[in-house]
Amino acid sequence: MLNISRPRRNRHTDSIRRLVRETHLSPNDLIAPLFVKEGSNLREPISSMPGIYRFSIDELVKECKEIYSLGVPCVSLFPAIEDKLKDTRASEAVNPNGLYQKAIREIKSTVPGLLVMTDVALDPYSSDGHDGLVDPKTGEILNDATLEVLAKMAIVQSRSGADIVGPSDMMDGRVGFIRDALDEENLINVNIMSYAAKYASAFYGPFRDALGSAPKKGDKKTYQMDYANVREALREAYLDESEGADILMVKPGLPYLDVIKTIRDNTTLPIAAYNVSGEYAMVKAAGAQGWIDEEKVMIEMLWAFKRAGSDMILSYFAKDAARLLNK
Repeated sequence: MLNISRPRRNRHTDSIRRLVRETHLSPNDLIAPLFVKEGSNLREPISSMPGIYRFSIDELVKECKEIYSLGVPCVSLFPAIEDKLKDTRASEAVNPNGLYQKAIREIKSTVPGLLVMTDVALDPYSSDGHDGLVDPKTGEILNDATLEVLAKMAIVQSRSGADIVGPSDMMDGRVGFIRDALDEENLINVNIMSYAAKYASAFYGPFRDALGSAPKKGDKKTYQMDYANVREALREAYLDESEGADILMVKPGLPYLDVIKTIRDNTTLPIAAYNVSGEYAMVKAAGAQGWIDEEKVMIEMLWAFKRAGSDMILSYFAKDAARLLNK
C-alpha cells in the first residue's frame, strides 16, 4: 500500500483544526479607530462608512466603555475640527484645552485601563489639508519646520493622558524628533507607534470624508509612499526603529500584506496593520448588496493581517469583530 501523506487528517474535525492552528486572533489584537467632534449627545453617521460615527465627547466615552468591555485594549482617536479653528499653522493642534485634548482626558479619567492612541499630523487642523506646513509661495511641504509642530502636538497629547502617539505625517526624521522631545519632558513611558510605511493610497477616501481633511491643493505624494515600492518601506521601517519607534505600522493593510511580511521578517518590533476606511467601506457595501457574507469576510480579512505578521490591527470592524470572537 502506498504510504501517502494525508494533510487532511489535521483538518478532520473542528477540534483538530483549532489544535494545529498556526495563527491566532482575539480582541486583544484589535485597536478601534474613533472620531470625535464638538457637541453633546451626538452620534453623527458617516455616510461612506456605515456603522461608524463622529461622537461628541460624552458619547465617545460611552463607546469606549463598550469597546473596553469587549476586551479591545486600545482606541485610536481622530478629531473632526471645525473649519473656523483651522489655519495654515495648524494652531489648534497644540491647544491644551482643545477638543482633542479634552477627549483624551475624559477617556482616561473614565476608562483608565483603556489605552488611548493619538494621531500626530497636521491635516485635521490645517486649512491647507496637508500633514505638514505648506510654503505659501511654492506649495512645498516643509519637512523640518513641521517637526517642531509635531513635537509640540505629541507633548500636549501625552500630557493629556495619551498612552501611544502615532506620527502619521511621514515627515523625515519625525520619530527621533518626537522621541527626544518626549524624553526631555520626562514623558518616557509614552509609546510611539510610527506610521512607518504609509502609502499614498486611494483607500483613504471615506476617512477624509469623516474629518474633512483632504488637501485643498495638490496631493500627498511628496511625503506618503509610492505604492509600487516595498524596499523603500523597509528603509522607512529601519529609520523609524533606529529613531526610537516602539511599534511600526503599515497603512493601508489589505493591499499591502507583502509589505507587512517583509517588515516582519526584518525587525523584532511589534507591527501594526491599519485596515483602512476604504477597505471597510468596500466590505460594508458588498455585504449590503448580499454579494458577500460580511461577517465571514471581516474575520477572514483580519486573520490575513495576522498571518502576514502583524501583531495588532487598527480596524473599524474592531467592535463587531470582538463581539464575534468572544462568542
